[in-house]
Amino acid sequence: MEKRSVTTFGGNPVTLLGKEIKVGDKAPEFTCVKGDLSPFNLKDVEGKVKLISVVPSIDTEVCELQTVRFNQEAGKLDNAAVITISCDLPFAQARFCGAKGIDNAVVVSDYNGHSFGLGYGFLMDEFKLLNRGILVIDKDDVVRYVEYVSENTNHPDYDKALAAAKELL
Repeated sequence: MEKRSVTTFGGNPVTLLGKEIKVGDKAPEFTCVKGDLSPFNLKDVEGKVKLISVVPSIDTEVCELQTVRFNQEAGKLDNAAVITISCDLPFAQARFCGAKGIDNAVVVSDYNGHSFGLGYGFLMDEFKLLNRGILVIDKDDVVRYVEYVSENTNHPDYDKALAAAKELL
């Protein structure tokens, strides 16, 4: 399995597991878990532009702000799916979404098997959490934008990701 040391968490280096995804790659299939414990994968949003917001844990300030921001933006993106993925348990995600009014974005968990994290190279080996980042995938499941945040306590580039998604609509 590919390992990369390209990011930090609180200033400390962490190792990302899995193949690094690059612009132009075909988006790998993955299976995450929805709040009702049913599976979620790319086929669920087939034919749409997909903006995937990746966060370590929705129970932290930056992750919360990132999730709320993309939920707000999701309401403005016609024929696009905005998906937030973390390794938080689906029950905690559902509680968070209810408390924060997250109703435009889909929030799913990669806790069970880390299918997304390993398939997209976002899994931090040291914590078994996902590295913060963003992907934009076109209607044909080709990656058109990718950001692996280099320090997990920093925000991603919201504007660049949103511009990339809007170009595809």
